[in-house]
Amino acid sequence: MFDDDFLDLLKTLIRKPSVVSAEHSFFRILQRELEERGAKVTWYEGLLVAQGSDPFSAMFSAHSDRHGLICTGPNEFQYAAFVSGNRTDLLNNSVSEELMTKITERFNAVEVYAYEPWSGVYRGKGIITKSYICEYRNNLIFEVDGLEGVVAGTPIAFRDKLILKDGRYSGQLDNVITNAALVDLFSHGFKGTAFFTAQEEAGKSWRYLLEWFRRFGGSTNKLFVVDTSPFPTVATADQQLLVLRERDANANFNSESTKYIEDLCVQNNLSFTYKNRYVENQNKLLVKAGETPHSLGSTELGRIIAASNGLVDGTTIQIPTTGYHTMEESASQESVDAFLKLLKLVANIK
Repeated sequence: MFDDDFLDLLKTLIRKPSVVSAEHSFFRILQRELEERGAKVTWYEGLLVAQGSDPFSAMFSAHSDRHGLICTGPNEFQYAAFVSGNRTDLLNNSVSEELMTKITERFNAVEVYAYEPWSGVYRGKGIITKSYICEYRNNLIFEVDGLEGVVAGTPIAFRDKLILKDGRYSGQLDNVITNAALVDLFSHGFKGTAFFTAQEEAGKSWRYLLEWFRRFGGSTNKLFVVDTSPFPTVATADQQLLVLRERDANANFNSESTKYIEDLCVQNNLSFTYKNRYVENQNKLLVKAGETPHSLGSTELGRIIAASNGLVDGTTIQIPTTGYHTMEESASQESVDAFLKLLKLVANIK
């Protein structure tokens, strides 16, 4: 299956900036695309809500922010997710040096551009020449050639475009590929609700989503959160078409919803794996080798389940990818097709 409309939409969206905490201009693009497809669109703080004629028939959520930089002073740029997440206090060590070291290696020589956060107006381009950890500020500092005149507070996006080669989508896919999928649902008559959240990469998106459910939610808020899921190699990613989860580090997911998705996968010959089981099996090997086990991960859904006291429940559907949080994150076309098919089954779209 090859959906030209979906591909055209994804190519458009991936070129639009949506840096953590500066998603407004991207929301404007989403609003236009959604309204053209017949959705009713409402803005809230940190949240864009698109609804069809039967809003509670099915509910999906995808975060809309992507990684980038933020100008924090004259010719000074920091990693936006760390700034937005309030993890830059001089005495704060919540951002591990190991994580920051990994990130410094990801974006050297990457082209970037500055933009106005509300309008998306272009404010100039540059290229990352150096990145390092500042021992005084405990954050990543980026040196950029070409953006010397940009003022503090200006978001800086990575220059990106979609590449489709050898049966794989490639680009900064997290999480624009699932945004495109939810918008595309309305092209096929989706009647439910799609949430697009801000600041997920800074760990804040669940708060905006929970506020909506506290104001407007019903008694059974079954939510399907869609995202990408990283694997170390193409071979490991391609062992399954889809990724499900029973839980993350924060909470157990709704078992009935998870079983429902599993049954749909089985009935439609869509191969899948449970990410929590995958990590647990890997951890057994790490512990046996005397190494530190990995976390189950912290997801938007786990956070909102843990904080909602039963108001919100659900499960997750993810696309297996490689190159997590880089400009070369990739997913197989077969996995993306399976993902689109599964969303339509959940949404009861023929």
